Amino acid sequence: MADLTISVCHLYPDLMNLYGDRGNIIAFTRRCEWHGIKTVVQSVTLNQVVDFTTFDFIFMGGGQDREQQAICYDFQQVKGTSLHEAVEAGVALLGICGAYQLLGRSYKTGEGLELPGLNILDVWTEAGHRRMIGNIVEESDLFPGGPKTLVGFENHSGRTFLGPKVRPLGKVLVGYGNNGEDGTEGAVYQHAIGTYLHGSALPKNPWLTDLLITWALERRYGRVSLKELDDSLEVRAHQAARRRAQETWGKIKAGVK
Repeated sequence: MADLTISVCHLYPDLMNLYGDRGNIIAFTRRCEWHGIKTVVQSVTLNQVVDFTTFDFIFMGGGQDREQQAICYDFQQVKGTSLHEAVEAGVALLGICGAYQLLGRSYKTGEGLELPGLNILDVWTEAGHRRMIGNIVEESDLFPGGPKTLVGFENHSGRTFLGPKVRPLGKVLVGYGNNGEDGTEGAVYQHAIGTYLHGSALPKNPWLTDLLITWALERRYGRVSLKELDDSLEVRAHQAARRRAQETWGKIKAGVK
């Protein structure tokens, strides 16, 4: 794949970076390198006016309520229109936890403050009284070759509910997911994905990384096929995380501390 380049935007890296979320950028760019694809990464933070349609992939990590409030105005007044245009134009986007919440209609904090979202994803979030924390396993049918499992670490009190304009990223096998009630996790619209998978998500789910790379490439270059990589280490990490999640939840169900 000579001379192919992906333009990457790391959005608010100074404010939104919980539980190793920055590792998703590292995994994305390194995997591109293994596929023979160049990447150019640009960090974008508060008050910067950019045209997001010039990027191929946008990433934003998670943050606490304080950080979400700090970027809320910036989202609404500075970057929102351009981000909408980028998603509608097919730019690939991955938003984790707090980013996922702010990409939706709104997020109501535990103090009752309602933060307006960008309404890119047809979801809304309300703070709950229970902390949903632990390793999570889900099954996703997002992949062309058939369903695959995704693993990660969730830590959120926000309960996210899906509207009709999105589909869930996956069905929860182990863990809480969007709200601990309906068995869904994450949301997908166009090539935009919101999810609660921290950990970082992409190193342990190489098929998700490759899907995002494929989306990013296809927008700029048309249909592409990635070469097959040796994912033995990534698969071992994925399987270990899945076993750990299943063992933990098995103990919880059995009442073992």
